[in-house]
Amino acid sequence: MILAQHTDIEIVGEAADGERGLALIRASEPDVAIVDVHMPMLSGIELTDRVRKHKLKTRIIVLTMASESPFPKRLIEAGASGYLTKGCAAEELVRAVRQVAEGKRYLAPDIAAALALDSIDGQDGSPFEALSSRELDVALMLVRGETMQAIAAKLSLSAKTVATYKYRLYEKLGIDNPVALANLARRHGLEPDPS
Repeated sequence: MILAQHTDIEIVGEAADGERGLALIRASEPDVAIVDVHMPMLSGIELTDRVRKHKLKTRIIVLTMASESPFPKRLIEAGASGYLTKGCAAEELVRAVRQVAEGKRYLAPDIAAALALDSIDGQDGSPFEALSSRELDVALMLVRGETMQAIAAKLSLSAKTVATYKYRLYEKLGIDNPVALANLARRHGLEPDPS
């Protein structure tokens, strides 16, 4: 891994999903954690929000494919300290980790520029910004083609609760079927990572 080549950076662990990632953060209390928005079990948004709510000292850098709204803005609001896209150069990732470890924020230049232009232009951004973190989690899982039962199991919710989230997010987005959700997600850069 790129980070392991640097003597001032120590890798304390890796996790395959958001739940394990949160458990690892709680157990090892790293200075910085790098997370993906599209992690299974617990999204990067929800993980970041929980780290903040539990007042854990770990700072979060989000590494993902999506540079468009609502992710950068939502993750910063949730408490993320950094945001990079997966196409970033190795040096940029190292620079971000070091800067965030020092207590500063780091946004990839293209993301910072897009956020600045959105605020200057007064753009409303993505309709997905109206969704709660949990509604966004459910929307992303639906876009990936996951069943209601699978979503309920992954989020430790009842199928009825997931159906309620689905109803609410459809209502907020002004859609009424999964194809419309997938099309809207694609238009706003919310397609899941191809990995």
